[in-house]
Amino acid sequence: MPRFLTALPVYNEAAHVDGVLDEVLKHTADVLVVDDGSTDGTAERLAARVASRGDVRVVSHAINAGYGAALATAFRETLAGPWDGLVTIDCDGQHQPGLIPEFIAAAADATVPADVVSGSRYLRRFPGDTAPPVARRQINSQITAEINGRLGLHLTDAFCGFKAYSRRALEKLHVTETGYAMPLEVWVQAAAAGLAIVELAVPLVYLDLARSFGGALDDAGTRLAYYRCVLDRAEAAVTMAAGGHGASL
Repeated sequence: MPRFLTALPVYNEAAHVDGVLDEVLKHTADVLVVDDGSTDGTAERLAARVASRGDVRVVSHAINAGYGAALATAFRETLAGPWDGLVTIDCDGQHQPGLIPEFIAAAADATVPADVVSGSRYLRRFPGDTAPPVARRQINSQITAEINGRLGLHLTDAFCGFKAYSRRALEKLHVTETGYAMPLEVWVQAAAAGLAIVELAVPLVYLDLARSFGGALDDAGTRLAYYRCVLDRAEAAVTMAAGGHGASL
């Protein structure tokens, strides 16, 4: 059986972290928490859990470095270990830990190879789906369409953080984007490397409708422009890495 590590990037999730971890551990025994400089008591809760139960491993950033930075740490930790791949799941209660085995099975399916299995909240509807914030849905739709047009992909959800990566994918991906735009860099690099991508339908759940993206990025127009800048930068980096040839994205 393939062994996948499941990693949760965590920042100021004291209210959710223990409950989410309890649910995750019902479906996988190999769990890594990347605490991205939490200041709300999350770090203390994780330390107490490790001391009393020892059922998860924790890697901590001294300061808040960003969502993408937390996932880059998870990538490195996976490659440094014996794992066949990595599942990433958020810790805010919006993802369903019960789907972890499905993500692993999809990534390990020899009949339909998949290097990246990406959750999609828009592939199909589930009973109880919530309505997404209008601006977020519009930006997701616009950026997803632009990614498909630029890269020749067929995504329906460019931003879902619930994913599974094969070890081969992790070896090909070199994430430098530290913020919430990190998935865009992943798509550019995955397309350039010819990685096989499969979407897996997941329920659409929004619990924190007022989540901050940080400073100016809370403005929808600024955020959209930034995402396009990240795409441009990632494409330029891929082209440069290829010596300016053969990277028509």
